Amino acid sequence: MTGSGGVSNSGGVTNTGGVNRTGGVSSSGGVSNTGGVSNTGGVSSTGGVTTGAGGSTTTGGWRGLTPKELVKDMFLGWNLGNTFDSTSGGETGWGNPVTTQAMIDQVKSGGFKTVRIPVTWQSQLGAGPTYTINKTFLDRVETVVNYVLKDGMYAIVNTHHDGWYKLATASQAQGEAETTAVWGQIATRFKDYSDYLILETFNEPHGQVNAYSGGNAEQQTVLNAYHLAAVNAIRATGGNNAQRIIMIPPHGASPYAAGVKALVIPNNDPNIIISLHTYYPTGFGLNGSPTTWGASASDYTAMGASLDQIIGWFPDRAVVIGEWGSVSKDDLASRVKHAKAYTQDVTKRGMCPVWWDNGGGDFGLLNRRANPPSWTYPTIVDALKAGSTAGSAPGAVDAVP
Repeated sequence: MTGSGGVSNSGGVTNTGGVNRTGGVSSSGGVSNTGGVSNTGGVSSTGGVTTGAGGSTTTGGWRGLTPKELVKDMFLGWNLGNTFDSTSGGETGWGNPVTTQAMIDQVKSGGFKTVRIPVTWQSQLGAGPTYTINKTFLDRVETVVNYVLKDGMYAIVNTHHDGWYKLATASQAQGEAETTAVWGQIATRFKDYSDYLILETFNEPHGQVNAYSGGNAEQQTVLNAYHLAAVNAIRATGGNNAQRIIMIPPHGASPYAAGVKALVIPNNDPNIIISLHTYYPTGFGLNGSPTTWGASASDYTAMGASLDQIIGWFPDRAVVIGEWGSVSKDDLASRVKHAKAYTQDVTKRGMCPVWWDNGGGDFGLLNRRANPPSWTYPTIVDALKAGSTAGSAPGAVDAVP
């Protein structure tokens, strides 16, 4: 996660900033998520048998969960950030070590049930029009997906810092073609995986205008076209991908009204869920200014209000907070309070919070170089689990000071 600062949105929900996300565009239209997000369910499949180097998984078949049921079951998530999302290519381009099963096992032991695997594919592609993905790289991504599935957790695979999709009408035809080609290959590799595997079209697709505050009409329109191309490419591969849960973000993945209201659900697909990045509140969560949080009751009530706004935007869609967190320069006691309160309030509303962990960077929780891997901030990890547990309990209430 690298990038510039956050922008607060019109309704009390702060925007993400902070993670280097390329391209994307949402639609001009003011069409928000319509329709209930219920799965057709009941499709049986062998689920976890894979076709590549990763071997087989044992997470089970297709359970017929609705998107909201599945997101609730995702519970609490963690990002394998600054790993496969290196723009220079390879798994270690950001300076983090090669991912191991031991790392993922430690994530599981910390109480997490979901791992998001950001992937930048652009440096691994051949020439158009086929844009063939380097097989060794795709095999390696699949291997790490299988580390996650072996531990009974959900795995999210996306396209992260890829630059082939420009949010401009002049670039739309090429962007759609490459989106279709790349997602067709990724989806083909994973089409027989169980519903513990989730695909996410883009990371923080944004243009140069209002990059993290909703974009403009042109950018929004082109982004909607790219989402449609990606979803159609995934669905066309068949197998479990015919109804697999797919995550899509609005412009910038920002909780900002202009971009959110312009997002069009491809084909009004019932198995689409929304991905937002919050870093709430931006000053504390993203920039370390201020460095404290939770000293007053208003901090807590404002947090709840920000999440109520998100639920109000998407009453019929499941939502994943795909990235959020707090930086190491913040006061540790405040980070612990914030972690517990945010996960409690998010899970209480049926969403899944996925912490952005960039390894040795400001958001890092897991010491990936330790042998065995260990938590740099165990009190934050404990707070994340405690908050998610409290928010998932029957009759859950918002966190209070």
